[in-house]
Amino acid sequence: MTARREPPTDTAVIDTRWRTRLDPRRGLVRVYGSANAIVQIVVAATAAYLFSSMVLGHPSPLLAATVTVSSLGLVRDARPRRVLETVVGMLVGILVSELLLLVAGSGWWQLALALGLTLAVARFLSDQASFAIAAAIQSLIVMVIPAGVPFLRLIDGVVGGIAALLVTALIPRDARRAAARDGAALFAAFDGACGAIGQALRRADPLRAARGLEKARGLQPAVDLWRASLESGLAITRISPFLRRQRSELEREERIRRSMDLATRNLRVIGRRVVYLVDDGVARPVAADVLGELARGAQLVGESLHDISLEPIARETLRAVAGRLDPGAMVPDATLGDQNLIAAMRPLAVDLLTATGMPDAEARGSVPRI
Repeated sequence: MTARREPPTDTAVIDTRWRTRLDPRRGLVRVYGSANAIVQIVVAATAAYLFSSMVLGHPSPLLAATVTVSSLGLVRDARPRRVLETVVGMLVGILVSELLLLVAGSGWWQLALALGLTLAVARFLSDQASFAIAAAIQSLIVMVIPAGVPFLRLIDGVVGGIAALLVTALIPRDARRAAARDGAALFAAFDGACGAIGQALRRADPLRAARGLEKARGLQPAVDLWRASLESGLAITRISPFLRRQRSELEREERIRRSMDLATRNLRVIGRRVVYLVDDGVARPVAADVLGELARGAQLVGESLHDISLEPIARETLRAVAGRLDPGAMVPDATLGDQNLIAAMRPLAVDLLTATGMPDAEARGSVPRI
């Protein structure tokens, strides 16, 4: 008699999660991925502190260092605009507290008033919650830690902000690494969704169809993540003299991302049609083969992110599929629903063709008129 397996307890689940987080290999991957950001923060904070201390003669330039750390951070989005917005938010907090110290002095109610005023002003100036929080933290530091000279810490904050912007340009984070990783993740997820939908068509499997549609619906976060990393990379290449050569490649990837954004939306349309059709239990190998060929073309587009020589191969592969997408010719004796399914693959083929660099008009002309 087989012993019954007990479900894992909450304690066991928590213990497993902690072990996963404390895995040394995962930790090393995190450190490697943040290496550039760590160097930026260390250099900027140290330089700002030394400048305020040794050049300006400030006795304790704490804010010169904290502004650089807070504005740069370890986040993926290292766009100069985001860094500047964070710096401005912190300077707003410092300025409000410095003015209040001159008018009302220090104390518990002055601290509460400074915090309230800072949050209100910051929310008025920006819709970003992080902007207000950054301002509030610096406001608290100014109110809690006394200083003899008014607005000395505001100068330190300005020094820290300038240092943060300088290292963003002079010690830039890798503009392509995150974008390449996010692009590869999107294409892998797209291939998985196509594979599940194709298997559902081949086996007339409603469960696989539902799973494929779920995967297709889950592609949008991957598209958005790739867009954010590309926007960050492009912004850095515009100000960094060391990364300008990467701009054209990132612009090519952004063109591919825009096309893939449309392709994922059309894949969701196909997925919904498949969920409806396979309920009749009839296999549809022709539609499955067509979707598989389109998925293979998309895979080549994904591989062209690292090897641009594959772009023409992807284009010709997809052109060959698109040229056959005439529902009446491919499934002449099929139902209207089956022909509509083939017709729904036409926009997907066009989107994938534009991802290869083909102009929109030429891509639309690659599918037969119906």
